[in-house]
Amino acid sequence: MEKDLLESLLSELRRGTLILCVLSQLHEACYGYALVQALQEKGIFVDANTLYPLLRRLEKQGLLCSEWDTSETKPRKYYKRTLYGDQIYEKLAKQWKELSVGVSSLLEGGLEHE
Repeated sequence: MEKDLLESLLSELRRGTLILCVLSQLHEACYGYALVQALQEKGIFVDANTLYPLLRRLEKQGLLCSEWDTSETKPRKYYKRTLYGDQIYEKLAKQWKELSVGVSSLLEGGLEHE
């Protein structure tokens, strides 16, 4: 039961940060598998079954645009941040930096009682 709870909490934590991670990498066009690899190189592990629905949702929200490249033998769909996506990414990144300073301070300080 504890393992299930921990996995659920970790999943929730990752879900909240994955959007920021994905947006951070899509300032230039990238296809899904290359994005999975780029994230993994930075220590962010994401399953393709999680990533592709997220990419479609971000595109539907106007944060990403996509284009098919059919010049190779295997067609690939490339995703890139839109101008709106750039604006949202900048705001999310700023908020993340502020939040992470506070969270780091809390984690380093542990529980303090007056």
